Amino acid sequence: MRIGIIGAGMIGGTLTRRLTALGHEVRVANSRAPETLADLAAETGVTAVWAREAAVDADVVVVSIPQRNTPDLAPGIVATARPGAPVIETNNYYPQQRDGRIAALEDGTPESVWVSGLLGVPVYKVFNGIWWKHLLGRGTPPGTAGRIALPIAGADGPAKDTVVALVDELGFDPVDAGPLEESWRQQPGTPVYGKDLDADGTRAALAEASPERPADFRAA
Repeated sequence: MRIGIIGAGMIGGTLTRRLTALGHEVRVANSRAPETLADLAAETGVTAVWAREAAVDADVVVVSIPQRNTPDLAPGIVATARPGAPVIETNNYYPQQRDGRIAALEDGTPESVWVSGLLGVPVYKVFNGIWWKHLLGRGTPPGTAGRIALPIAGADGPAKDTVVALVDELGFDPVDAGPLEESWRQQPGTPVYGKDLDADGTRAALAEASPERPADFRAA
């Protein structure tokens, strides 16, 4: 598939490496010029592009940037993807650690619902709760005992099926986490976040989650 990635940090950079190694055609962008990604391009063979070019004709788009920077993305930045292409967002809101106060999120809007509104397209929340080193090196074949599972929140349909298949291809058990409105169940501070649970454990952790944002992940 042709995959466009906006954001080349820990998760975006790791997905760039993994997806390229799996044979996908990857174009990656950061907030600066493509030349600043020369080392990543040389390492992986990906094409570094301007952010506005990453999604063009893509089968899948990944947005992986600090949450505070989401409003700065250009209008329509993911709208150039192919019709029906899923847009994955891996972002997390860290108000005390990085992002500052975002009023809508403090008032209870799920992070991915907020991102979806800013991007103007439906999105799928996945890859937000796994440590990048585990994303890089702990994928295993289907059926492996204790295989790490990753929750996927978003609308049912062919686009979600594509995301499910991609997660499986990367070496993780995909777990349906419900619609995007339920994506708060996998936000920072929830029972599933950062835990490397198997599929059954992931489902149980999602069910245990509370919509109340933990104190460590609220603005001080």
